[in-house]
Amino acid sequence: MVTSANQVSKEKTSMKVSILDLKKQYQFIKSEVDKSVKNVIDNQNFILGEDVSAFEAETAAYCGTKYGVGLASGTDALILALKALGIGTGDEVITSPFTFFATAEAISIVGAKPIFVDIDPQTYNINPALIEKAITSKTKAVIPVHLYGQCADMDPILSIARKHKLKVIEDAAQAIGATYKGRKAGSMGDIGCLSFFPSKNLGAFGDAGMVVTNDKKVADRIRMLRVHGSAQRYIHSEIGMNSRLDNLQAAVLRVKLRYLDRWLEARRKNAAYYNEKLKDLPVVCPYVPEYNVHTYHLYVIRLKNRMEELSRYLNSSGIEARTYYPVPLHLQECYRNLGYRKGDLKESEKASEQTLSFAVYPELDKAEMNYIVEKIREFLRDNR
Repeated sequence: MVTSANQVSKEKTSMKVSILDLKKQYQFIKSEVDKSVKNVIDNQNFILGEDVSAFEAETAAYCGTKYGVGLASGTDALILALKALGIGTGDEVITSPFTFFATAEAISIVGAKPIFVDIDPQTYNINPALIEKAITSKTKAVIPVHLYGQCADMDPILSIARKHKLKVIEDAAQAIGATYKGRKAGSMGDIGCLSFFPSKNLGAFGDAGMVVTNDKKVADRIRMLRVHGSAQRYIHSEIGMNSRLDNLQAAVLRVKLRYLDRWLEARRKNAAYYNEKLKDLPVVCPYVPEYNVHTYHLYVIRLKNRMEELSRYLNSSGIEARTYYPVPLHLQECYRNLGYRKGDLKESEKASEQTLSFAVYPELDKAEMNYIVEKIREFLRDNR
């Protein structure tokens, strides 16, 4: 068998680039994390221990709020936020259809009905100009999602909410550390919901979440709800759930929180590098309004045609690339009863077909980023 020079060259230059490599991050902070975890194990204090209380206070301070309540997941944060605000059966909650399923799932779990409003095609966040038309006498809240690590346009959303006496729950699962006009994600509405799923910019070693708020009554109620509706052992004021942040996870997250701003700055630098290298190609790089500071939980490009082909090409070249989210929520099977049809929310539907993400995590090196750029260029050159 004869091997061409081009084949040899291709073999030499190929590499594997995962969309995320948490092992690299762990090696950087290993000694600190191991020490913190060992301390929890040595003390045998696993449920709502000192690390949970400390992490709640540290995270609230980081987000610019008075209170933080640690929970078992970001999904639980959304569910308990809704419960704490008295939202339930018969109510409607306005949100985005272009997000992870948990946003709408939480609304449904408490018995309310999700009402989907289309997105801004540049930021992929809910379009404030469309919210007011979706409000009815049953509307009780709005859940803007700070998608991909960038805040939604909050001032008009908050203005509409005040006008119609609606609650605002920020889904900041992907956006801890992001700012909007100088205000931190999660600090602007009635409640902010955070996720510490391992792949998040501030990720635990398992599931974990938190709500942040400036309302003491809300914080106290969520603290009660996370322990089976009990503020006093064996005395249950209402039906709650078991959703306590694990003390081991809190110990890990306390270490990571100290590095978060450094990691976010590295993500922004990596994103800027991609922006520069891709600017002359027919792809749309992330748009960031001047009032926002993006945290790049995901780096997302847009290509009007052949996005599926590009995805396959990158993956076949060793570059993990994927679309978040290929089926918008209004077209999911479980929401067929809501009556939405394809074409109802055009911008969300187009985004689901035209967007693609690949690695932007802090520990990426230039060789890996250049390889990604090279393969995108190669695909576009060969498929003109």
